[in-house]
Amino acid sequence: MTAATFARIDAARDDLIALTQDLIRIPTLNPPGHAYLEICEYLDHRLRGAGFETRMIRATGTPGDSDRYPRWNIVARREGARGGPCVHFNSHHDVVAVGEGWTHDPFTAPLIDGRIYGRGACDMKGGLAASIIAAEAFIAACPDWQGAVEISATADEESGGYGGVAYLAEQGHYAHVDHVIIPEPLHKDRICLGHRGGWWAEIETKGEIAHGSMPFLGDCAVRHMGAVLAEFEDKLFPAMARRRTDMPVVPEGARSSTMNINAIHGGQPEQDADFTGLPAHNVPDRCRIQIDRRYLAEESYDSVRGEVEALLDGLKTSRPKFDYTLDEINHVAPSMTDRDAPVVTTVHKAIEEVLGRAPDYVASPGTYDQKHIDRIGKLQNCIAYGPGVLELAHKPDEWVGVDDMIDSAKVMAHALHQLLGPPASD
Repeated sequence: MTAATFARIDAARDDLIALTQDLIRIPTLNPPGHAYLEICEYLDHRLRGAGFETRMIRATGTPGDSDRYPRWNIVARREGARGGPCVHFNSHHDVVAVGEGWTHDPFTAPLIDGRIYGRGACDMKGGLAASIIAAEAFIAACPDWQGAVEISATADEESGGYGGVAYLAEQGHYAHVDHVIIPEPLHKDRICLGHRGGWWAEIETKGEIAHGSMPFLGDCAVRHMGAVLAEFEDKLFPAMARRRTDMPVVPEGARSSTMNINAIHGGQPEQDADFTGLPAHNVPDRCRIQIDRRYLAEESYDSVRGEVEALLDGLKTSRPKFDYTLDEINHVAPSMTDRDAPVVTTVHKAIEEVLGRAPDYVASPGTYDQKHIDRIGKLQNCIAYGPGVLELAHKPDEWVGVDDMIDSAKVMAHALHQLLGPPASD
């Protein structure tokens, strides 16, 4: 039966390309949350046509949800011929900002030399399309299958997933699920077991406003922030670089702890582009940075936060007039699925059968929605597996390869045969 399924996937090549292009052409930019309803309605029409029952679910009251930008999700379910386990494919439908440097329009999805280009092509509309083609081919080729297949497209993964998988998990939507595959772009020959932890915070230094010609009468908050950044450069970054994890994190640089300065704001706000006046002459009394600290399974949340607080408190002791506030924005603990978990061993075998080689086991440098499946949904039988090159995510000229999607769809379909196919006695 797997041969018949693979033949259907090969025959669906043009459909897979068109589906991926259609999804990319819906500009589901986050922030602020454009076109979430549009993409869910598109998928609703597609999946209902394939015999799935669908539910459109708005994550009312979650961060970012509003009447202008509602957080819409879709969950589709297809029942087999008899009872059995449920395999759930979860993809996020939101994409990040376009940025500069594109040579192809990010939302026209051109097909060039076997690659589909566009924002979200690999992260992760190509994976979503591959999971749909895989499920449809399996169902058509194996009429006596057991259990249930679910496909979801969820909101806001790029901003934490609280309007998507977290909300669904809190509402109990994963209570009946046995296996979860998240088609994130970790390469078609890799199984991603989990991800590093993340701690996001905002630090504000305080000063006193005064005339810019007499800065000695004020207190420059930007200079205080410069002292914070110097402490990070001299102490924190070298300490993080020395730490290494046993998690199989890729790429190699992410095997150490990392921190990014996401943003810095100090002094007068920037004026509109058409403003032609001159700036006022003020000493800034506030400066803020946002930090993105990624940490390892060998580190603890308390040590990660405490390390930053200790540096700030040290400056409060040593630097005249230094004062600060530290506000946590979000925190996600590291997550790792065991290598002998059923979904891991199943997809391992499928990759061997389809690609003719054993997969690599990896962990993601950034978090993804496995964190909510694990912590809120209480389901640790979850992996990320999908087509696409991880290093292309969030970059200009992002693309996904059609052959990679075909191969990944075959791996997903092979996994469905193992998990939901009729018993051998049939």
